[in-house]
Amino acid sequence: MIFPYILLGIAIVSEVFGSTMLKLSNGFTRLSPIAGVIVGFGIAFYLLSISLKTLPLGVVYATWSGCGTILTAVAGVLFFKEKINRQGVLGIGLLVVGLILLNG
Repeated sequence: MIFPYILLGIAIVSEVFGSTMLKLSNGFTRLSPIAGVIVGFGIAFYLLSISLKTLPLGVVYATWSGCGTILTAVAGVLFFKEKINRQGVLGIGLLVVGLILLNG
C-alpha cells in the first residue's frame, strides 16, 4: 500500500515543478517554461488520479495541496529570493502539523 503514496509524492514534486515553471514563464511569454508547466502539471494530475484509485480523496487532496503549498513556498525562497515573514512561517508550521495529524 506504499506505492500510491510514492505516486502521490511524485505528483506533489511535479506540481511544485509546474508552479515554479509558471513563475518562470513570465505570464506565458517564455516558451521553455511553458513546456515545463504543461509537463509538470500533466504528470501531477495523472499521478494524483492514480493514487486516488486506492487512497481516500480527503487525505490525498489535503496532502497534495498542503505539501505543494509548503514546497512551493520553499522554492520561492530558494529560487526567487522571496521572503517569508513570521506569520508565513507559522502558517507553514501549522500545515505541517495538520498533515502529520491527518496522515498519522
